[in-house]
Amino acid sequence: MQDLNIAMVQYSPVWEDATANRRLLDRLLQQVEPPVDLIVLPEMFATGFSMNAAALAESMSGPSVQWMLQTASDRQAVVMGSLIVSDGGRYFNRLLLATPQGGIAYADKRHLFRMMGEERVYAPGKHVLEVSLKGWRIRGFVCYDLRFPVWMRNRGNSCDLAIVVANWPRARRHHWRSLLVARAIENQMMVVGVNRVGTDGSGLAFSGDSMVVDATGEILGEWSGSPVVAQMRIDGSSLEQYRSDFPAWMDADGFCLE
Repeated sequence: MQDLNIAMVQYSPVWEDATANRRLLDRLLQQVEPPVDLIVLPEMFATGFSMNAAALAESMSGPSVQWMLQTASDRQAVVMGSLIVSDGGRYFNRLLLATPQGGIAYADKRHLFRMMGEERVYAPGKHVLEVSLKGWRIRGFVCYDLRFPVWMRNRGNSCDLAIVVANWPRARRHHWRSLLVARAIENQMMVVGVNRVGTDGSGLAFSGDSMVVDATGEILGEWSGSPVVAQMRIDGSSLEQYRSDFPAWMDADGFCLE
């Protein structure tokens, strides 16, 4: 694995205004200093965590997907974040990844947050977003997915880096921080969590707490409270060495989620 340069955009989206958020992100991304390989945005980056899917959903050829593709091309970096998408007559909280070459990969949020009625609006996903970048095997997850270790299970060291995009409220920030660390330790993989800040249209407050955690559970970087475009280079050789020196993954149970 080569070193991977990640930019994490922690900001306060304009409530239910995708045009304003694309413009805001254009300004924020001017802060990104090359080289950068991967730009990560929060959950529902274009709208905030809204249940108003009928009014806000875009198609896979809509303006926010096109913006991701254009941004990936302009920045020569992969761009990842989730959007409200309408597809086949259903709505999805869809995690998308756009490449500089014009490719799109995606997977839909599996675990829908019933405390906000998400399961009544959106359809659940059935698979995990999996991509390879500079030798890193990367998987993507959305917010509430973080609470479910079987879904994030790293069988046979098949994942090197898990990325969690979120709108995780400040009231449960201790859970967010603890679960990111736990998923890293138990799976012997690096974990990046990118959350939002500010207050959304439903009155929920968010503290960010975006983090980079290594496979031992050490927090390499954490950004709380304020908008920030944080950048970090992560080292693949140290991950490989740790797995070799402490191969707990070889004794993991073999079950998997059906």
